[in-house]
Amino acid sequence: MRSSTKRRDDRLELRLTPKAKSMLKRAAEVERKSLSAFVLDKGLAAAAETLADRREFRLSASQYDAFVAALEAPAKSRPRLEKLLATPSALE
Repeated sequence: MRSSTKRRDDRLELRLTPKAKSMLKRAAEVERKSLSAFVLDKGLAAAAETLADRREFRLSASQYDAFVAALEAPAKSRPRLEKLLATPSALE
């Protein structure tokens, strides 16, 4: 079943300037959509893009090889960091 045929019970309200609303209405008209459909479609597309940036990233073959090599490399000794982590916190 397509999401557009599912029942829509939730509402989202927002306040905007007349200029912003006019621009959105013009853009919706260009795409031959209602203002609500336009804002929903563009909002969902932007949300998907934002979330995708946090789930995946693309690398070239050489970047991927460097990334895997960095993951597989043994951990480097960091004496100052080890000392810092071994020192009790001022909050303890």
